[in-house]
Amino acid sequence: MEDRAHDNSRNKAMRRAILRGVAVAMVSMTMISVPGAASAQSIREKIQNGETIRIGFSNEAPWAYPGGNSEPLGSINAITLDVLKKLGATKIEPVVTEWGSLVPGLQAGRFDIITGGMYILPERCRNVLFSEPVGKITDGLVVPTGNPEGLHSLPDLQKKGLTIATGAGGNGVREAQKVGIADEKIMQVASAVEAVQAVKAGRADAAYGDYLTMKKFTGKDDGIGMADPFTPPSVGYPGLAFKPGDQAAVDAFNEVLKEYIGSEEMMESVSKYGYDKATLPDGPKTAELCKG
Repeated sequence: MEDRAHDNSRNKAMRRAILRGVAVAMVSMTMISVPGAASAQSIREKIQNGETIRIGFSNEAPWAYPGGNSEPLGSINAITLDVLKKLGATKIEPVVTEWGSLVPGLQAGRFDIITGGMYILPERCRNVLFSEPVGKITDGLVVPTGNPEGLHSLPDLQKKGLTIATGAGGNGVREAQKVGIADEKIMQVASAVEAVQAVKAGRADAAYGDYLTMKKFTGKDDGIGMADPFTPPSVGYPGLAFKPGDQAAVDAFNEVLKEYIGSEEMMESVSKYGYDKATLPDGPKTAELCKG
């Protein structure tokens, strides 16, 4: 009897030790999961908690570009700042990066929203969530003054075997490939600035990008100009891009955009960047643009 009682006592002690170990493990797992939960906060939650909202963009004037101390300038930055203010955000941090780093940066959590004027395209919709369109953009072609090669469309470059410079990861690469321009004739650069510089330096025969951006650069240099006339292959509709899974933020932004897009308040914010009534989105919704 004494041996059995001793065994029972020992077994109870072992069970208590095991239970304590399980409890410690569960506490540890809970503690480990907390940072993950915090990193998954939606933008709405961050705003409610008074946290900083980070916006990511590259140097793509007049849509989104840095001013002094990386101040977020440009029409789409202006739209974003107005909407964030309406949602109650008080702390905004700009993050400037190369165009090709915007989507990876968003996915890695370097910023919460891409504000760089990114077109809503099917391949991008697989990696980010887009708001409804915040603009309508047609493209333009920068050429040496006088347009010596007689370029008036992207197929013109393809037929003549000429080199086009455009932003890496941007719509220009896709459009150039669609008309059959060989990959080795597509010079992918960090931004519109580098694309225009390639034409000025004679390394590319033309630079392709959105019309307002390209026109802004040609107005400062007598050695280059806009191809006129030029037939753009398509019309682009930019949206604000959010992390996959943050549908709550997209819904909140879209709700504000319903009343804001085209309003007097908005036009006052964006007109200084060349955004006018003709630049307002005029039809396709994000769901349609994501289907292609």
